[in-house]
Amino acid sequence: MKKNKPKKTPLQRAIKVIIIIIIILVITLVAAFAGGWTYINSLIGGMNQEQIDESQIGIDKETEENLKNYRNIALFGVDTRNDNYETYNNRSDCIIIASINEKNGDVKLISVYRDTYLQVKEYGKDKLDKITHAYSFGGAQNTLLALNTNLDLNIKEYVTVNFDALIEAVDALGGITINIASDEIQYINDYIKSLNELFKRSSKRITKAGEQNLDGIQALAYARIRYTTGGDYKRTERMRTVLEAMVSKAKTLGLGQLVNLVNLLIPKISTNLSTGDIISLIPTLLKVNFTESIGWPYTTKGITFDRWYGVPTTLESNVIKFHKEIFGNENYTLPEEIKTISDQIVSKTGYKE
Repeated sequence: MKKNKPKKTPLQRAIKVIIIIIIILVITLVAAFAGGWTYINSLIGGMNQEQIDESQIGIDKETEENLKNYRNIALFGVDTRNDNYETYNNRSDCIIIASINEKNGDVKLISVYRDTYLQVKEYGKDKLDKITHAYSFGGAQNTLLALNTNLDLNIKEYVTVNFDALIEAVDALGGITINIASDEIQYINDYIKSLNELFKRSSKRITKAGEQNLDGIQALAYARIRYTTGGDYKRTERMRTVLEAMVSKAKTLGLGQLVNLVNLLIPKISTNLSTGDIISLIPTLLKVNFTESIGWPYTTKGITFDRWYGVPTTLESNVIKFHKEIFGNENYTLPEEIKTISDQIVSKTGYKE
């Protein structure tokens, strides 16, 4: 089935969530270089900490057993720019699942499209709505509930970041090296202009194709491109390219530079990861191997009710394919709860495979 293009999203739907992984990576690098539990605690002390009630995030025992070798962490980018993560009016305009295979250290990044029509808890009741609205009605915990319920996952950990963190991180790294294609120049310059106006910056336009050093505004603009061949799926690939470039650059910094970077970015994130959790990521992130980057759902069809929604066609088939491809479970059996949600979506929209 042909994949419909998701509806154009506002500029605020940037891929700022990339910085989440960079922050964790930098902390692990500092830990590896400097050592010392007390020292690492002092660095992480400025992080916004939130507790999650694990009994309320939709993980059943069978799923936990089936995915015991995978550590899945949710990465949220919210549409706030005031470092306020407690206000539930914030929407998670970026949702990425970082799936870590704890046997071999491979990491897969799964972008869940924000307009995807799924079951979301709102005012204590289950409702079919955009997955992005889950954060508005209950923050990170409610979004974990939606992801675990609709995709049959075991996500207990999350990190949330605000809008401008990516720009500051790339600038603090001294820029990153990206190879710009000729068909990307027009679009990256359009975004550079918009971002300069939004952040009152003066980053330069890109004048030629080829490998070059991008500052924060330029890197964010590159990652926003979606209108070349490949659409949103190509944009997901650009997210990964920016991420890998940032990881490579971070690994070249000295201890002092890493500490300065951590101090700059720590206040911009919220998480339920403890110091121990972050330390436990050191072995994986020091030799991180990104093996795959995909967008989910695989197949969608747009529909307009009160607004535009991206309908998975169907939720049942998309979840089955997801577990086979991401977790290698060829004998995966879909839970009855997801079958019920899938049937409700079909009934409401009329969209079948």
